[in-house]
Amino acid sequence: MNLETEKPMHRGDLSTAQKRSAELEELLIDAEADDEQVQQAHPVLRRPWLLLLGLILVALNLRPALSSMAPMLSEVSKSLGLSASTAGLLTTLPVFCLGLFAPLAPVLARRFGAERVVLGILLTLAGGIILRSSFGEIGLFAGSVLAGASIGVIGVLLPGIVKRDFPKQAGTMTGVYTMALCLGAAMAAGATVPLSEHFDKSWALGLGFWVIPALAAAVFWLPQVGQKHGAHNVAYRVRGLLRDPLAWQVTLYMGLQSSLAYIVFGWLPSILIGRGLTPTQAGLVLSGSVIVQLVSSLAAPWLATRGKDQRLAIVIVMVLTLGGLFGCLYAPIEGLWGWAIVLGLGQGATFSLALTLIVLRSRDSHVAANLSSMAQGFGYTLASMGPFAVGIVHDWTGGWTAVGWIFGVIGLGAIIAGLGAGRALYVQVESEKV
Repeated sequence: MNLETEKPMHRGDLSTAQKRSAELEELLIDAEADDEQVQQAHPVLRRPWLLLLGLILVALNLRPALSSMAPMLSEVSKSLGLSASTAGLLTTLPVFCLGLFAPLAPVLARRFGAERVVLGILLTLAGGIILRSSFGEIGLFAGSVLAGASIGVIGVLLPGIVKRDFPKQAGTMTGVYTMALCLGAAMAAGATVPLSEHFDKSWALGLGFWVIPALAAAVFWLPQVGQKHGAHNVAYRVRGLLRDPLAWQVTLYMGLQSSLAYIVFGWLPSILIGRGLTPTQAGLVLSGSVIVQLVSSLAAPWLATRGKDQRLAIVIVMVLTLGGLFGCLYAPIEGLWGWAIVLGLGQGATFSLALTLIVLRSRDSHVAANLSSMAQGFGYTLASMGPFAVGIVHDWTGGWTAVGWIFGVIGLGAIIAGLGAGRALYVQVESEKV
């Protein structure tokens, strides 16, 4: 048994963190390893281009179920007679399920294999989208839960597959994967309302349209089930993570910045409609803001590793995020697109930095896997409270002005947590090979 204790990172260790910047794209849980395992891969791929295409198509489907609802929320609420707080559950439930069901991914992958699980969950996602567009209010909420659970599981599996099957191109591949995520979100945010209008203004058909790319991804992923992917596991036991303050600061930063992100996904179009935009215009603004995230999400991790720590970077990107949010809420409508761009730059960077911190605060990959599990599981559960709070405040006040207080409180909390998480330290845990 090999026992080692994680210690704080001293100034001499700063270069170590910077050298590991190449690992920043590999920080999510290895799909076929649980909290006590790290996978070392020896892939055998006959058609890597087909896997690449499959990964891109799967990634494209991890956000439309979330971002398609936002521009349609007002129409759905009117059609079904939902209050703002009840409508808020439609934005809260999928995010809550991201954290709740993500821990199932390693269990399912060990039992059935990651490729089979991805295929099965894609079909489950398609079923959730269909259910959400059918059977009225019950189907709407049940389908939202099913879609959120599916996205939570697949979101854990894909980065591990990238790391395993493209070990020498993991950074590039994960960049492509991240861009596909943002592109899928932007497409759904911008196209759902026009699709609904094309289908005789049917919100159900507008939302249900996104079952088509989900099924297409399943078809292109099917060949991977028969591919041979070799791997072996090295088991570790990591202790003390839940008692470590730094680990909780990383988790809180992940959760709070994610809360602002899902408030934007869930409520920004409704806020903009309240300010006089049409649903189509509001969806396009959200879509444009998400597209801008492509730039900052790729640049932020590289910039963050150039300094002695990440505290300044965290403050800067959070100020951009809050500035964009307050601009969209309060500033003259003529400058809306400018504020949407600022918001996109900030939010793309905050998400990338949240993932980056998991690697930089971990001494090795098996600690990073455990910290990733903690940060995503607890963090996304916390994040789900933000959209729900916005719905409640809107119900109480009948307007959107007061929700700025929610933005401010969450943003301030993220800055405080980020100042702790951004220090050049390692989480202090005990890890042993078993």
